[in-house]
Amino acid sequence: MRQPAWAADVERLAAAVAARWGVGLAGLDVLGDGRRTTVRVSVEGDDGVSVELCAKISEELGRALDLHDPIPHPYTLEVASPGLDRRLRDAADYRRFAGRTVAVTTREPLEGRRRWKGRLVEVRGDCVALDVEGQIVDLALDGISEARLVVEMADLREDFARGGRVTP
Repeated sequence: MRQPAWAADVERLAAAVAARWGVGLAGLDVLGDGRRTTVRVSVEGDDGVSVELCAKISEELGRALDLHDPIPHPYTLEVASPGLDRRLRDAADYRRFAGRTVAVTTREPLEGRRRWKGRLVEVRGDCVALDVEGQIVDLALDGISEARLVVEMADLREDFARGGRVTP
């Protein structure tokens, strides 16, 4: 998904605001254009993020965006956690979630298909190794259009067994 030129400035501001609140920027998406633009900011912390914290970050980020004015038209700002079915955005995300089940869509078909679901094995150079029903498939990172974690009950049970916290 191609972002507008101003998105880099918004991302920089969002990362700085999130850091001041003790959390990290998990991603930024720009949806729509012109008057229908939505800027969706995802933040995450080691202990998760509350609705209240998202509201505080949204308020501060909104003020920073008003001050610096990087977006050339009206927009809607949303700040939230990335959720249990979070997007995987870069090699670091793929490494972090190795062992989890993911749903991947590639830009071009590979072996006649674009949609893949399997256990994320590892990152090998510029490829992601995915175990799809016992067969390892290597998908080029730059050939992936979207990848998300798949929420599975077994993962949730393990998280709760480790102390009751669900970790993405």
